[in-house]
Amino acid sequence: MDGLIDQRQQIADNGFIVFEDIYTSDEIVNIESIINRADRSKKTFRQTADLFAIRQFLKELPEVKPLVFNQKLKSIVEALFGDGYFIVKSIYFDKPEKSNWFVVWHQDLTISVDEKVEIPGYSSWTVKQDQFSVQPPIEILKEIFTIRIHIDETDGNNGALKVIPGSHLKGIYRAENIDWSSEREMTCNVKSGGVMIMRPLLMHASDRTTSSKGRRVIHIEFSRAKLAPEIHWVEKAIF
Repeated sequence: MDGLIDQRQQIADNGFIVFEDIYTSDEIVNIESIINRADRSKKTFRQTADLFAIRQFLKELPEVKPLVFNQKLKSIVEALFGDGYFIVKSIYFDKPEKSNWFVVWHQDLTISVDEKVEIPGYSSWTVKQDQFSVQPPIEILKEIFTIRIHIDETDGNNGALKVIPGSHLKGIYRAENIDWSSEREMTCNVKSGGVMIMRPLLMHASDRTTSSKGRRVIHIEFSRAKLAPEIHWVEKAIF
């Protein structure tokens, strides 16, 4: 019980936590196999020389869902967050070994919804590959948590996330306003089969890959928040 209290407090204070050994090597191999067999011709698939991504990952590859939501992961979610949460977004990222792109400091401020409707409190609408995204009221963002499942071992040499602990408590926090005299960055190393859980308002970034290792991550967001009645979570699903 003390460990669980400490883990909840770490997420509350720092905005993230890392768990190792959530998936066995066999489970990781089975997940890889499903991804490798996927039809890459669909709109939700994006492939370039230095990136492969699948949007609406769990919708596109439903056979991977029982493997992703093994008993260890479901137990962690229930213990840390309780009941009432559902899936609202899922993306697969593959940052290959020759990738030279990086991600600047930012917060995850948008959600995916089924249509564009002008609603007070919802702003910064975008559409990408027929999927609408919008920045909702901050109260909704605070109800979201993200689980990043690491297929590959990830460290500072192959694009592990860098975070600013506690930055999720500062509301909307712009990169240009980061006070590096008082903030500290931390690199979140995660082994293959491990997961990182984070709040979307946590300020994070990642560097270019400088090693021969790729970085494959399954990114899943959860919420229990109700949206304005005119719109709906586009990927809402139970797990």
